[in-house]
Amino acid sequence: MAMRSFNPYRKAEDFFFWMLLLSVLVPGLTGCRQADRRADLIIINGAEPESLDPAIITGQPDLRVVSALFEGLTRNDPRSGAPIPGLAERWEISDTGCVYTFYLRSNACWSTGEPITALDFEYSWLRVLAPETAADYAGQLFYLTNAEAFNGGRIKDRSQVGVRALDSRTLRVELNHPTAFFLDLCAFQTLAVVPRLTIERLGDRWLTARPLSVSGAYQLDAWRINDKVRLRKNPHYWDAANTQLEVVDIFPIGSPATALNLYETGAADVVWDKGLIPTELVDLLAQRPDFHRFDYLATYFLRVNTTRPPFNDARVRRALALAIDKERITRKITRAGEKVAPHLTPPGIAHYSPPEGLSYDPEAARVLLAEAGYPGGQGFPVFHYLYNAAAGGSAKLHGKIAVELQAMWKSELGISMDLRQVEWKVFLNAQSALEYDVCWSSWIGDYNDPNTFLDLFMSQNGNNRTGWKNSTYDRLMLAANREFDQGKRAQLLQQAERLLVTGELPIIPLYFYVGMNYYDTRRIDGIHPNLIDHHPINAIRLVSGLLPRP
Repeated sequence: MAMRSFNPYRKAEDFFFWMLLLSVLVPGLTGCRQADRRADLIIINGAEPESLDPAIITGQPDLRVVSALFEGLTRNDPRSGAPIPGLAERWEISDTGCVYTFYLRSNACWSTGEPITALDFEYSWLRVLAPETAADYAGQLFYLTNAEAFNGGRIKDRSQVGVRALDSRTLRVELNHPTAFFLDLCAFQTLAVVPRLTIERLGDRWLTARPLSVSGAYQLDAWRINDKVRLRKNPHYWDAANTQLEVVDIFPIGSPATALNLYETGAADVVWDKGLIPTELVDLLAQRPDFHRFDYLATYFLRVNTTRPPFNDARVRRALALAIDKERITRKITRAGEKVAPHLTPPGIAHYSPPEGLSYDPEAARVLLAEAGYPGGQGFPVFHYLYNAAAGGSAKLHGKIAVELQAMWKSELGISMDLRQVEWKVFLNAQSALEYDVCWSSWIGDYNDPNTFLDLFMSQNGNNRTGWKNSTYDRLMLAANREFDQGKRAQLLQQAERLLVTGELPIIPLYFYVGMNYYDTRRIDGIHPNLIDHHPINAIRLVSGLLPRP
């Protein structure tokens, strides 16, 4: 059979067939949105944001939107992901490495025109730490003096926490010990400044204020649930002159078929995440130059609720891990060159070599399960696996992996698992409330340091969400965070990770992500691969001479 020539920017005949099929199976994909002026850029972002409050969001779709609305003392370089000056134009670090003095820009203003002050930052950080906020990411601020004690209610006096406005433009921060990645933390959305006066006036309803005072490159024009978030350029942003796009729409699309159809028909310009690529088309689409593959710090893993029997027994958790053929999952389901994850921290992370975890060994798994009192799976209760899949059933990646795990554990261990599919917000809430047995999870590094993965499972970290508490692990992590010597620090972190992935296993790593997004580089510039997969919207521009799609 003669081979057809392949023009990567034209739809091949077989691809037309697929898109026709998708449009038939999923009707009305491009006609269901409200008529509106087309934005300069339309991004498909995954799930509907849970919130736009920097203090309480946890999901990556939320973080992407919030990073456009609210900025911190530092921000991420669009090319490297490293921290660069944000609302702070400069800073000084004491000889001990424990005191930072930040100087805010003279033109740092809210989108409503009022100046952003150091007192606003002090308020914002203390709000994250306040117990009543219940911020899962409060641990990002535990490096400050007395911050953890304040968050835990052991200290009531806010003035004892190590953040203080010296004057309107000067913020002093005191740390418990030198923290090599503290400037990276200052770029993370949890530490962004929020409008103190608006929150004091409206309380929990502050996001309903119009106009909403924001500190980032874009202001909130509209948030229509299950339709879109519309962002409009913030003229009062300190770097507005370098913000290229006037109007940006963020579509909350969880279905890969819908995302691809919107992109192919010109109704969307950028699609984040490999999870928004139909798995049956990955091999074909990966050949196209508008589909971009890259490495980044991200791991797909399972969380196990260690507070529920029989999963409160580490032997059971190890048995589950040993019975998983991870290579089968990457070869059969993900199919984009993902590497099996024997540990949590991804390869390539700075100043660190992770320890080896458990390998596939079903015989050892059966021995452990018998030792725990369930020989051949006898007496083991039916349990539930929690996942979200907006496209429905096993047609989505998480559902396919769930079905594969269900089959593996049944055949290798003789245990039965039911699948529980829920909407994204329900999924996040169930994780936080420990209302699950086993669930999928993932983590993308907030900064390029092993701490961004390993501190998640300290006892008091709000992102732990496994119920696991281990004093030895906490002690190792605290010692590592205080250690100045990189070699000694790495050894402590290795001991902690070994306990996490070979000894106790509140989590089971499956594979390391391969990043993939899609957009046409002939039209769009400013999206750069980096290890933390962060792509500031204000750095994106349309290539000169090319108009947005109709």
